[in-house]
Amino acid sequence: MTRGFRFIHAADLHLDSPFRGLSGLPDGLRERVKASTFTALDRLVDLAVREQADFVVVSGDIYDAKDRSLRAQLRFQQALETLAGHGVPAFVVHGNHDPLHDGYTAKLRWPDTVKVFGSDEVESVVVRARDGEPIARVSGISFGRSAVTDNLTPGFVRHNDGLYHIGVLHANVDGDAGHDNYAPCSLRDLTGGQADYWALGHIHSRRVLHERPWVVYPGNLQGRHVRETGPRGCYVVDVAAGGETQLRFQPLDDVRWEVRELSIAGLETEQQLKDALEEELEAACTAADGRAVLARLSLTGRGPLHAAVRRSGWLAGLASALRESAASGGEALWIESIEDRTGAAVSREELAAKPGFLGDLLRLASEAGESPEQLSAFAEEALAPLAGQPQLAALLSELGPEEWAAWLEEAEELAIDLLAEDGGTETGWSE
Repeated sequence: MTRGFRFIHAADLHLDSPFRGLSGLPDGLRERVKASTFTALDRLVDLAVREQADFVVVSGDIYDAKDRSLRAQLRFQQALETLAGHGVPAFVVHGNHDPLHDGYTAKLRWPDTVKVFGSDEVESVVVRARDGEPIARVSGISFGRSAVTDNLTPGFVRHNDGLYHIGVLHANVDGDAGHDNYAPCSLRDLTGGQADYWALGHIHSRRVLHERPWVVYPGNLQGRHVRETGPRGCYVVDVAAGGETQLRFQPLDDVRWEVRELSIAGLETEQQLKDALEEELEAACTAADGRAVLARLSLTGRGPLHAAVRRSGWLAGLASALRESAASGGEALWIESIEDRTGAAVSREELAAKPGFLGDLLRLASEAGESPEQLSAFAEEALAPLAGQPQLAALLSELGPEEWAAWLEEAEELAIDLLAEDGGTETGWSE
């Protein structure tokens, strides 16, 4: 390499995502949420221009569905035209949500500076600076169909031309359980010397899996639900003349999802709880730096307020009051829900150590939750009667260790609420 360069690595734009399940939002905030993927795209373009990037890489799932909306396609075309107008090329692959040969694709004219990699084989192009000098090589392959189950990494090869090599791939590395196992590969597949930087897409949380060579997921540009919390954006990547690489994350989201936990331990009145929750929400809004905030509040811990929290309709009323307070204060804030993970003001450990039905039950629950494998086996056995109902079976198939653990914890607390008054002892049930 004879000169350094800068590029931007983005992925998983999911343009025009429907954001289902938010019908209760105020009109203004609902429209902001619906437009947020496009706002993030605009910010990506502005960033590339402001940072004087030499090129932009987009690693799949530009659109949210294979029947991609015309609006989304036109907005992406506009974004690439703006980049082209500033002399910034773009290199694009398609992923499982927007495969090249499935669904509706409008016949649009793309700028000459845009390279969309095909799906038949890995293609490779040389990137040139504005003065025509070669600065990098970019190789990539798109998904032709939604469910690509082949390992696509063998198609990437080292070209030995002295250029910094970037491989663009939408893939699941080492079988991340939170995402469909499409284009599966291992980290070892990516560290064999084919590329200096793997620009990955598909996993929505940003991760640097390896350095030298760099194996990088930038995450998605905009969180779409409560499991996609915190800042979302892209990486600005600076490559020095000698190949040294530095990454800088840049948030681009316009709506930020937050999950905030608050323990009721030490709180004695409803007013104290409300004040503490408002402080948490204020902190979330401050951290969001002007973005809209959609928050889920989770009450944890043990304390005297547990009985109030468990009253029918109590949490819904608290959420409604907090929403009204935020609206009156002009905050772009919505409380998505408040979940109860509190417990009675007792010692679970002491109860589990006692003889009797409740002690036995808590010890059994503790054993079942010791490992994901044990928990899964326990859940399958407990829920077997429901598996015979097709609709319920479909819902159960979407659950995993996190949901099982939450259900088990809830069952333990319900048992304590019902049985702890006498400690669950002297009942004879343990016989």
